[in-house]
Amino acid sequence: MSTSEITTGASAGSADALPDYAPVPRSAFGPAVNEQGYYVGRVERNLYWVTDGVYQAAFLTTSDGVVLFDAPPSIGHNLQRAIDEIAQANGVSNKVTYLVHTHHHADHGGASSLFGNDVVRIGHEETRRLLLRDDDPGRPAPEETFSERRTLEIGGERIELAWHGANHTPDNSVIHFPEHNALMMVDIVNVGWVPVFVVNLSDDIPGYLGMPATALTYPWKTLISGHLGRLGTRDDVILHQQYMADLEASAKTALATVDPTPYFQKYGAVGNMWGAVKAYLNAVGEATAAPVIEKYTGVLAAADVFTPDVAFWLMESMRLNRGIGLQVHP
Repeated sequence: MSTSEITTGASAGSADALPDYAPVPRSAFGPAVNEQGYYVGRVERNLYWVTDGVYQAAFLTTSDGVVLFDAPPSIGHNLQRAIDEIAQANGVSNKVTYLVHTHHHADHGGASSLFGNDVVRIGHEETRRLLLRDDDPGRPAPEETFSERRTLEIGGERIELAWHGANHTPDNSVIHFPEHNALMMVDIVNVGWVPVFVVNLSDDIPGYLGMPATALTYPWKTLISGHLGRLGTRDDVILHQQYMADLEASAKTALATVDPTPYFQKYGAVGNMWGAVKAYLNAVGEATAAPVIEKYTGVLAAADVFTPDVAFWLMESMRLNRGIGLQVHP
């Protein structure tokens, strides 16, 4: 291919070559970010949230300093700017004295080191183990840990930490703010949006599927979900549950009705068993996704973007973890 052929027309890497997707529902959007690229708002009383439109963190202003919950690197130095903005407006300390991790992933904790060595870092015991393993200077391991539950009393504020088993990650924990009517549960419900790759990049898909119901056992009004541009409600969690339940029902139907015969006839005849397996499972995934995309396009943002991938991996989890669709040879 000549240089002129490469540089003319819509190349593979150009915007013109990229697919078009359904419009994002207005309900998926949150408040606009400022010129510095962040938005900070009050959740309730002295609990605040920060977003860059893709990631979220939260913080409490207390008489013992600021308690920060997660430190996404995409927000980075804007975390301190947001804290400074609130502290100046309310005449309180802007010094971060505690940093609480929801889990070990770098996209939610990679700015931890910005707050120095004097910050008391708190997280699940598995978070500490994984961060020591990863040896990332941007994410110092928490010094204080818990195994299942821990209640923090900091500056007169009560914060409840709880681990409900492996889900998105082995260590992903929830943070309940009983005096602020709020819950922070990260990487489970993408408020107003569908999950992304591999059922929200989850290590334990059955555990992931159980977390929304667990969240609803807590008393809260506002959800801080860790992603995208707005806060959530209990109705957002219920809508997420409905979406996942519809995918599960569709996967059961697809596994029961998509005939594997033609795929194994074509590829098995030449000994390419992986070709047969891939073609069959892709067909099951596509059949799973199709009715759900139709139902949720315009309801949940990016239903047309990520549902095919989520459908495939949910279907695979159902096969491998629950035995659905697998037959015992007679």
